[in-house]
Amino acid sequence: MFVRAYLRAYTKEQDANRAKADLEAFAKERGLHIAAFYVENESGASLKRPELFRLLSDCHSGDILLIEQVDRLSRLNVEDWERLKAELQVQRVRVVALDLPTSWMMANAADEITSRMMAALNSMMLDMLAAIVRKDYVDRRRRQAQGIAKLKAEGGYKGRKPDVQRNAAIMQMLRRGDSWNSIIAATGCSRSTLSRLRLQVKQEAAAT
Repeated sequence: MFVRAYLRAYTKEQDANRAKADLEAFAKERGLHIAAFYVENESGASLKRPELFRLLSDCHSGDILLIEQVDRLSRLNVEDWERLKAELQVQRVRVVALDLPTSWMMANAADEITSRMMAALNSMMLDMLAAIVRKDYVDRRRRQAQGIAKLKAEGGYKGRKPDVQRNAAIMQMLRRGDSWNSIIAATGCSRSTLSRLRLQVKQEAAAT
């Protein structure tokens, strides 16, 4: 059995490594060793998370996926959450979250009946928390959209200013053929930004 810790934040500025010490302390208290950390800056509302799926591909049956909070794993809609759960079940990965005490027993060996009962209880609690964090995500996005709409109506919304210097560096990396993963690791940009800038590079090349 291996413990694999997953650390996620939406932006580079949020520092996905922030919870690393808490995960290490949790594992140490239970005599566990974290075999690897998987860190990325991606939205929890999307399944496009390379490090999460690299973690799952590295897993063996019975391994533990350790997270600080359920929302680090999922802010997904129902369909995507079911897809991720199915992947976890196929791999027989045990999810342990610091904010979900019912999952803590999953980190310790137990007899078969107890393990099955705890797995069933933990699955139910994961579903509940996943639904709660998704609702929180949707509510915040709705309030944000309402705020922007109000500012636009009042003529006060200027939008987010692009990071011109960073974008120029990303475009240069794209021109020389750097991989998306290396660009994201170096700049912390999102895949949507990278896709937009790649299209701009292609358009520039076509125009020359």
